[in-house]
Amino acid sequence: QDEGAKAAAVEFDAALTWDLAACGLFQVLDRKSFLADPKEGVTASTIQFARWTDVGAESLVKTQLSVDGQNLKGDLRLFAVAAGREELKASESVPLKDARKLAHKLANAIYKFYTRETGPFETRIAFTRKSPSGRDVYVADWDGKNAQRITNGDVNVLPALIPGGGVAFTSYRSKKPFLFTAHGGEPKQLIGKGSMVTGVAYSPDGKRLAVSVSEGENAEIYTANADGSGLTKITDTKFFLNTSPSWSPDGKRIAFVSNRDGNPQIYVMNADGSGAKRLTFQGNYNTTPSWSPRGDLIAFTARDERNAFDLFTVNVDTKKITRLTQDASGNEEPAFSPNGRLIMFTSTRGGGRGLYVMTFDGNNQIALPMDKGDITTPDWAN
Repeated sequence: QDEGAKAAAVEFDAALTWDLAACGLFQVLDRKSFLADPKEGVTASTIQFARWTDVGAESLVKTQLSVDGQNLKGDLRLFAVAAGREELKASESVPLKDARKLAHKLANAIYKFYTRETGPFETRIAFTRKSPSGRDVYVADWDGKNAQRITNGDVNVLPALIPGGGVAFTSYRSKKPFLFTAHGGEPKQLIGKGSMVTGVAYSPDGKRLAVSVSEGENAEIYTANADGSGLTKITDTKFFLNTSPSWSPDGKRIAFVSNRDGNPQIYVMNADGSGAKRLTFQGNYNTTPSWSPRGDLIAFTARDERNAFDLFTVNVDTKKITRLTQDASGNEEPAFSPNGRLIMFTSTRGGGRGLYVMTFDGNNQIALPMDKGDITTPDWAN
């Protein structure tokens, strides 16, 4: 509606279109199949719905952008094409520089209209990227944009977003790989024990954490308060490795990896360490579990008979295994979205190792619109 809005429109449009295409609920039609009349308005009475029907559109989204002082305002209307009826009207405002954020907010309004759930568009991810001096931790929007580097140099791996803000990760900055946290300032050591502290995961309420602590020839799962106090060992299997904890959405159980039966498999135990049971029995190398916030599935990485890495889910109750990726290079390190509908993962398809997203059943696999590179271990949280 004005020159300032026109300047922001390209970035806004790219973000909105990617959000709707990547979330797995919508098929975004190719605009080349239909060029709207420039005089067509944004209200139902001014839209020629029959022409939208001709190209197969079931729903139509129209947005108007305008600059209001230092803010960018977006007004969105959603129409049911067959009925010729407006179904949703939403308005949002953000600082002028945050066109993508405005797109995420309006995409969320559409998502919530259809699902009655909050979409993934305003969530955050953490990941690591190789740098000349080692590996650094980044935190970014769900699409990988607006990435902020949290560390600067040395080797920093396995980040986890802290409920309420901040990020935790394993860092070699104190020579031994111990657990550190960062809340916008210089990282501070949280837990230092044994020879290595890795794989931190926070309970859904943010009050507890779980980590793997290596000592001698074995590694055990420990839990602690979020501030690192009350560190308690909850597994005890001498000469074996117990790693990669992941909390159930109710905080009562923990999935983890153990080689206690000869090779790495996914196990589930109560949050106090009792009642450990093996969950996967197919394959001989299953790692990196991520428990769905919906509670029913655990996603994991497996090495198949061709020594290729791919992604699977296992149903927690039935133990049914479902394959999600195949014949698309190496795919590893799944992380469920906060609403459980999507899985983010790393893949070497297309050159380099980048971040991808897909639906929980393996469909609609799409690369994040960010620079490729040696990117690993994504985490995803509100």
